[in-house]
Amino acid sequence: MSANSRLTLATHALTLMASPRYRDNFITSERIANSVNTNPVILRGLLGLLEKQHLVSVQRGSNAGWKLARNPEEITLLDVYHAVKPGSLFAMHHTPPNPECNIGCGIGSALEDVYANIQHTLEQELAGTTIADILRGTYAATAERRQQTCKEQLINQ
Repeated sequence: MSANSRLTLATHALTLMASPRYRDNFITSERIANSVNTNPVILRGLLGLLEKQHLVSVQRGSNAGWKLARNPEEITLLDVYHAVKPGSLFAMHHTPPNPECNIGCGIGSALEDVYANIQHTLEQELAGTTIADILRGTYAATAERRQQTCKEQLINQ
């Protein structure tokens, strides 16, 4: 079972659009796909979901592309999550468990409470993080990685 990466891909795209190089310009899905290293068709589907939630604007025709519809400080990861989530974080059984089993008859109720608490905690955390926060964190991680690379090159000389 693989994890759903839609939140990550959408956050990556929004963070790229929030960067100073692209902040005030429309950026093509091909350019975004190049950064994400995925197919532009996949990104256009996600960007369409973000547009429906008024997180991005699209321009068609000449100079076609996408850009943020709001300031990066105003877009939380919860906004992004709500735009692209496939449904609940956790799903119950695809087929009902055996109602004659002591565990099967009650596990759904027990898990629903746990899952609701997890969902609430997740949403609180996402609400406290903006695209601007992710952009700052990205730049900090990039600077740290470049500094480490420079140190390694000096050592290897």
